[in-house]
Amino acid sequence: MDRLQALNVFVAVAEAESFARGARATGLSAPSATRAINTLETTLGARLFTRSTRQVRLTEAGRAYLGEVRDILAHLQAADDMASGAANTPVGQLRITCPQEFGRIHVAPLLTKFLDQHPRVRADVLMVDRIVNLVEEGLDIAVRIGHLPSSELSAVRIGQVRRVICGSPDYFATHGRPQTPSDLVSHRVVASGSTPPLDEWRLGRDGTQSVRVNPRLTVSSLAAAIDIARQGWGLCRVLSYQVGPDLESGRLQTVLEDHEPTPLPIHLVHVEGRRAAAKVRAFIDFAAPRLRRIEGLR
Repeated sequence: MDRLQALNVFVAVAEAESFARGARATGLSAPSATRAINTLETTLGARLFTRSTRQVRLTEAGRAYLGEVRDILAHLQAADDMASGAANTPVGQLRITCPQEFGRIHVAPLLTKFLDQHPRVRADVLMVDRIVNLVEEGLDIAVRIGHLPSSELSAVRIGQVRRVICGSPDYFATHGRPQTPSDLVSHRVVASGSTPPLDEWRLGRDGTQSVRVNPRLTVSSLAAAIDIARQGWGLCRVLSYQVGPDLESGRLQTVLEDHEPTPLPIHLVHVEGRRAAAKVRAFIDFAAPRLRRIEGLR
């Protein structure tokens, strides 16, 4: 096995945390993948993985090596793409990260249409509610909600979202509508998420107004919180895009609009700027105008 193939095996095993799964990803047998890693470790004179009957984990040297190898393979792929014309033709695997609900509601439907137009592109979407390092994770594009820190990344603004408090017409008919932030204390609140404090809501244009609420119910699933609010049991606080169809249909209504914080911008972020691969440029050119037309993102 040549050195380049061994490096691809190393990355696949590291990402899968398994020799068997890493081998399948590269089209090899598990013994072949194991021999490749053993040869690589012998050549380097360093242990890249710790092995047990259940887990395969990178050593400290392995983690450092992984970042360097990913860069090498990315540069080599870019050179291959340039030579083969892929710099101008969307081909290869497109890796995207985005928040879970945004991905479910907006990215997935767009992506299937994009793939229909570009049959030589494959896609992998990581839907997680955390900031992912594009370079370290080998990703092409990220959907970022919120103000962007200064960086070398390129960003295309596609809209904005509000942080809203909402409930159903049935709930308001029974419990009334809060007129001031302090009224929230006496209302049923459904809190969602896993990061405390869940009982402190920041309101006001600059977000400096702190309101303590008393959640009667806390759930880890945002979708569950929204569903409970739809059923008329209580109020929940969400981003406007997460309940866009509900607000349009009237199933949910917002309250305390004058106390909402400043809307959060949404960007498509990528690494290479104008030198980005054709698959990246093509997806941004496809997705950005369509996302900008969505009512809940304006």
